[in-house]
Amino acid sequence: MANGDRPELILRYQPAERVTHWLIVVLFVCAAGSGLALFHPALFWLSGLLGGGPWSVVLHPFVGLAMCAAFYLLARPLWRHNRLEPRDRAWLRGIRDVLDNREDRLPEAGRYNAGQKLLFIVLAACLVVLLGSGVVVWRIYFSAYFPIWLIRVSAVLHALAAFGLVLAVIVHIAAAVWVKGSVGAMTRGTVTLGWAFKHHRAWFREMTRPTTGR
Repeated sequence: MANGDRPELILRYQPAERVTHWLIVVLFVCAAGSGLALFHPALFWLSGLLGGGPWSVVLHPFVGLAMCAAFYLLARPLWRHNRLEPRDRAWLRGIRDVLDNREDRLPEAGRYNAGQKLLFIVLAACLVVLLGSGVVVWRIYFSAYFPIWLIRVSAVLHALAAFGLVLAVIVHIAAAVWVKGSVGAMTRGTVTLGWAFKHHRAWFREMTRPTTGR
């Protein structure tokens, strides 16, 4: 404990990481909402996120590009922390212990555990597919350069990747709410030493190691 009753804190996310994360959230809501509005008439009311139907048609691709660019900026420095390791397989086999709040039985997790790493990979893969297929079906600029069969396949892939992305984001939100302190880490940027020791013990040891080169 430090400063009386206040727990000692450890930095988990830099300000730039937090700003980029919340920018992605805003862009995702706009892109997903406008995309659903264009996908099915029953969801057309979501086009209000971008100012209505015509504006959704025009702005949806640009919002998607901005979201992919923002995710790249966030993911690039975090990619090395999300590489799967041999201990991650053991962590996944013990997922029941995670759900039962018995993480002490699992291999020590680094900055991200195996579940977070898989989610990161799924998000990245979905965005890559969305970007590639989106370019093919972007009629006003690019679709004239591609054969019709590729445009049709890309439209299906775009819808499937969007569905996968929405599901992955729902899982991400549920996990953040499930693990108390995760949302605060992305708002304040810090977590308690106890939180780091409980959920990411290997990362905790790395960050609290008595050395200046962290």
